[in-house]
Amino acid sequence: MRISRRTFIASPLVAGVLTVPDFVVAQGVDGLPIGFEPIFDGLSSPVGYVDANDGSGRFFIVEQDGRVLVSNGGELLDTPFLDIRTTISTGSEQGLLSIALDPGFGDNGRVFVSFTDTEGDSQVVRYSVRADDPNQLDPETAVTILSLDQPYPNHNGGDIVFGPDGYLYLGFGDGGSQGDPENRAQNPSELLGKILRIDVGGDQEPYGIPADNPFVDDSSFAPEVFAWGLRNPWRLSFDRETGDLWIGDVGQSAIEEIDLIPTGTSGQNFGWNIFEGTECYAGECDESGLTMPVEQYTHEYGCSVTGGYVYRGASIPDLVGTYLFADYCTGYLWGLVPNGDGTYTATDFIETSMNPSSFAQDASGELYILDLNGGISRVVAG
Repeated sequence: MRISRRTFIASPLVAGVLTVPDFVVAQGVDGLPIGFEPIFDGLSSPVGYVDANDGSGRFFIVEQDGRVLVSNGGELLDTPFLDIRTTISTGSEQGLLSIALDPGFGDNGRVFVSFTDTEGDSQVVRYSVRADDPNQLDPETAVTILSLDQPYPNHNGGDIVFGPDGYLYLGFGDGGSQGDPENRAQNPSELLGKILRIDVGGDQEPYGIPADNPFVDDSSFAPEVFAWGLRNPWRLSFDRETGDLWIGDVGQSAIEEIDLIPTGTSGQNFGWNIFEGTECYAGECDESGLTMPVEQYTHEYGCSVTGGYVYRGASIPDLVGTYLFADYCTGYLWGLVPNGDGTYTATDFIETSMNPSSFAQDASGELYILDLNGGISRVVAG
């Protein structure tokens, strides 16, 4: 998979289709003893599945066309948690892209929502639950946290996640088109092509800048910048045990990459558009000061990486510590297994027969995979 390290051998097609309500085993050559247990079908382009983690047993399902549904004990409620279909743009890579529950959600009911508005620009808006119904967000409580002009309709990124430090991390692409024509990812003053880190829990409105952000004392950088040189970081996740931040950065025309920000570090420049993965993309390429991907694969195996999670659940002991990720176009799914020295070995891929849009993690560390065609499946032992 990583073109500079090893060649992958395709494993047999043994995974099932989400619309079949049966347990399906998917076994890769190198292991990955996992299966996919369908739990939802017929959704509208699901891109998020979020555990309320407040003792209610609820999950929130994010649909790209603008609704957030409530699953209560596996049953979908008739009334959406949120419906902003009339205020978003859709098509291409736009729409309702992510939600993040405040670390104090069980007490304050605050939810942060990332979407592209009717002009195609990125918005991050905070809502609170209704005083009379915890299964609905109150539109009257909407507060815009961040607005970001998008010059093109693609490479929006749009994932937002809270880190173990309580700060909100936001992933934004380079603004779109091809090759980052305005060089935004390598422009330190731009918010596009970056991972941002902001404080939405303090007294500053709409947000504050954490004092330990890597570039707060460098006037050439926007102070929100936590990492830079990214093309389209569609999905981010934290390892709940180590605090490492994993990024699936969608490539241009040749390479998809997985980037890693180890806990306690920041300020990495992941190289786009100087490099695409480890390959020189523009002009003369110098790796000095750049952080190369921890793993990559060529377009022989797909065309759009979907970042996942490090498995920290209890139901699949052999999977613990393995980072799962997939390709949206082919449905191939891989695991990155730690070697114990800061490097990782990728498993052979398995075929899922899905178009994976996202992964999800519940409060106990178990994982889920979302199919943009309408399904959500639990990752289970094979």
